[in-house]
Amino acid sequence: MGGDATTTVLAVLAVDPVALGGLWLRSRAGPARLRLIEALRRLSLPLPLLRLPPNAGDEALFGGLDIASTLGSGSPVSRPGLLDRPAVMILPMAERCDAALAARLAQALDRHHHAVIALDEAADESEGLPLALADRLALFLCPDGPDEAPILPDPELIAAARRRLPMVKVPHTAVRDLVAACDALGIDSLRAPTLALTTARILAALAGRDVVEPPDLAQAAEFALAHRAASVPPAPDAEPPPLQPPPEPGSDSTQREGQDSAAADILVAAARAALPEEVLRQLDAGRLSRSGRGATGSGAARAGNRRGRPLSPRRARPSMQARLDLVATLRSAAPWQAVRRSAWPNRANQALLVAPTDFHIRRCKDHSDRLLIFAVDASGSAAVARLAEAKGAVEMLLAQAYSRRDHVALLTFRGTGADLLLPPSRSLVQARQRLRGLPGGGGTPLASGLELALDTATRARGRGMTPTIAVLTDGKCNVALDGRPNRELADAQSLQMALAIRKAGTSALVIDVGQRPNPRLAQIAMGMGARYIALPRATAGRLAGVLESALER
Repeated sequence: MGGDATTTVLAVLAVDPVALGGLWLRSRAGPARLRLIEALRRLSLPLPLLRLPPNAGDEALFGGLDIASTLGSGSPVSRPGLLDRPAVMILPMAERCDAALAARLAQALDRHHHAVIALDEAADESEGLPLALADRLALFLCPDGPDEAPILPDPELIAAARRRLPMVKVPHTAVRDLVAACDALGIDSLRAPTLALTTARILAALAGRDVVEPPDLAQAAEFALAHRAASVPPAPDAEPPPLQPPPEPGSDSTQREGQDSAAADILVAAARAALPEEVLRQLDAGRLSRSGRGATGSGAARAGNRRGRPLSPRRARPSMQARLDLVATLRSAAPWQAVRRSAWPNRANQALLVAPTDFHIRRCKDHSDRLLIFAVDASGSAAVARLAEAKGAVEMLLAQAYSRRDHVALLTFRGTGADLLLPPSRSLVQARQRLRGLPGGGGTPLASGLELALDTATRARGRGMTPTIAVLTDGKCNVALDGRPNRELADAQSLQMALAIRKAGTSALVIDVGQRPNPRLAQIAMGMGARYIALPRATAGRLAGVLESALER
């Protein structure tokens, strides 16, 4: 996004940040980001600008008991929270914002007293804001270069737009066009067209107009809809038709429908023009942007009391496994000091009277590492060409898993059993070396492969990881667990192992790489509780795309 567009986005934000919810600013550390942050600090906002810690808890947001003042005065003394007065809050490292903080900020934004500027420093498209927060921020900004042009908007222009904004009217066709554009872009949020319409009204006020016109809608689609797109219609070969004036009353209905469709197409084209090429390729491939859906690429959340992000303390007795939260315990005891001194005269000389009900323990939450276990059929029934495509797909996924700091494991099954070629590891080089040396041929001991995959997943879970099994096979199992060729026994044992994987609660995915879909393999996948996908004559790229999309569900 160039300097002019950046200036316009900042001007729109400054006119009415509360109505817009705020700004999602995605930028890595660098000169461009520093210039933007400096511009935000100098921006003529109608509300004070506050800095919100990315790990802010309920006490920081909503206030709480002032322990020092309470102990000194002998009566409860409260202190205010960050949400007690209207403000525009800057949230640094917003990509680390957890779901709890996002939910509380979302509730605050719904009351229309605050706005949030989320500084997203994510290094990968797979990271981003939680959906609850991202959905409520109208504007998205991603500076694409070290542009040295001034980006601070004119304060007088912003003040004039604020005065004109209540008088700006919206044609009834504008709402219909924005909704049609959202439908074409695969946006299912009802907030998206509402926020885009608010953006268009502010853009019209900035331009000195009293009525929203098509250029305002097109620019609003660029700022408020493009980053939400889940799909993009293919670009037309010919140039889009020029903008048409609103239809005259009594004109032909068919002509009116054609103009409405053309207006929606123009908004989609404006949103498409704002998307980077890499995002367009992902959307064209049918892979949704995980960042827009709030995914974090991390494993399952788990609670504890030793490490991770602090949660609200809980009233309980401390023990070897439960550490005392001293501050929460003092906070609980402080309001009762005067009452207890009267009730316990024999302990009135003690500086602090603590009851067993005051004890609170610490609670923390962190996310486990994610482990992707690839179980690849290397038997003779999987033809050499298909095996090569599967190896290519696994190698592509390994590179993506490495960039997301996931662990990966690789096992193959062929001949009379299964081998764990790569134990859970983050070593991309080692994984690629093992894949290049992957041999093929022999029978299909599918049950052995599933058994080894389950064993690997169980061991990984014991180490605190969240495993996912991806099985690539044609499902023509003919070797039993003891290594003997027996098609019926191998089939029955494969189903038993599939049921065991389901019972263990391990998520899984089965890719049928055979020439034709194998109904028996679909039954095994059903027994496993896994998604079954048949991909005959699939290329490595298509396999990788399907695997990545399915594993991110």
